[in-house]
Amino acid sequence: MAQDTVKLPVNSHPPTLFEIAKRIFDLVISAALILILSLPLLIVAVLVKVTSPGKVFYVQRRVGLNGRYFNVFKFRTMVSDADRSGPLCTAADDDRITPFGRFLRNNKIDEIPQLFNVIRGEMSLVGPRPQVPRFVENFPPDLREVVLSVRPGVTGPTQLHYRDEETLLQDRADREAYYISVLLPRKCRMDYDYVVNRSATSDVAVLLKTAWVVVIGLARRFTKKANRALAALPAEAVVVAVSSHDRDDPASDMPVVR
Repeated sequence: MAQDTVKLPVNSHPPTLFEIAKRIFDLVISAALILILSLPLLIVAVLVKVTSPGKVFYVQRRVGLNGRYFNVFKFRTMVSDADRSGPLCTAADDDRITPFGRFLRNNKIDEIPQLFNVIRGEMSLVGPRPQVPRFVENFPPDLREVVLSVRPGVTGPTQLHYRDEETLLQDRADREAYYISVLLPRKCRMDYDYVVNRSATSDVAVLLKTAWVVVIGLARRFTKKANRALAALPAEAVVVAVSSHDRDDPASDMPVVR
């Protein structure tokens, strides 16, 4: 029979009032977000399917509460069977990422299906980032039990701090070795600090910051694309557009007071 958990010391305890309230909050907010975002999520799903061959969702085994394995859901952002053709760590310059997938990853939209993991009780809105079993085996021993004592989160202080992790891995000769030896211990320490200091106030603050980061990121990317599109226009087109605006503007016909 296949093992379905990472071996951890037995440390079960009844849920605290905070944990009960957190679970109710997770359910209510996740259900509301799924309902509100249902149409955009459907559009994204269709675009994933039509822009590259393969399944809509990417499913990967991760380690969750008390070391139990579960399948995390994401929108597929890479070519089919990408896990078999490269490292587990993905860098910004990874050629396995599809064009539409790059847009989803840059704006963290690929993570939204994890709301269903929250509904299923496998994740929380805020918590440590769920890792694959191979990386959990490399957690610092003095941090591992604490980090895995809570549900992993869709977002969290560590996820926000390392939101540009793929850029850090870019140009690394051995991405997995760098991740395991350098980034993973730092992330575990941040996750540990979150677990021992977590509160309702800090969770709400993380959610608000996450929303802010996503919205500002989208706005900046669309602004850059608009500016590049304007810069690519011929100078004559810009002159014609300005002249047309002046002709249509009644104020342009008014005499100038000197």
